[in-house]
Amino acid sequence: MERLRRAYGARTAHLLLLAGCFAFAGYVVDRVLQVPYAWMIGVYFVAAAVLHDFVLFPFDALADRLLRRIRLPSAHGAAPPLVNHIRIPALLSGLLFLMFFPLVLGLGERTYRSATGLGTGPYLGRWLLLTAGFFAASLLLYACRLVAARRRGSGKMEARSG
Repeated sequence: MERLRRAYGARTAHLLLLAGCFAFAGYVVDRVLQVPYAWMIGVYFVAAAVLHDFVLFPFDALADRLLRRIRLPSAHGAAPPLVNHIRIPALLSGLLFLMFFPLVLGLGERTYRSATGLGTGPYLGRWLLLTAGFFAASLLLYACRLVAARRRGSGKMEARSG
């Protein structure tokens, strides 16, 4: 065992775990290749990578740079950064939209109704309500952080003057 560890360069448990991961990945590839339209999964992954890398990532980087430039004025020193209070609710909202976009946009109404007996009508309103809730919660948290920063700033001002 010691010779194997020295030759491999890590513990034996690492080698066994890695071998198990490769075996599971091989099983998944085998199962996917048995699907009649397996080539469409490959097309989906390539399209998703191209869409993300060449369309969404530059837009995301530009939006992030613009958000980082926003600085709210504060009477008692620097305000907390705003960027994550916009980034996180936008990410959550985008993830929900990505997961449920056919239902949010009303696509596949007939298929969804035949499978569940329900319509896709409420999904858009619920998604918008959740998005508004995410941003409202983030705004409330930012307001609390702003008040706390102002209190810390005024405490420092009092300590300097006293």
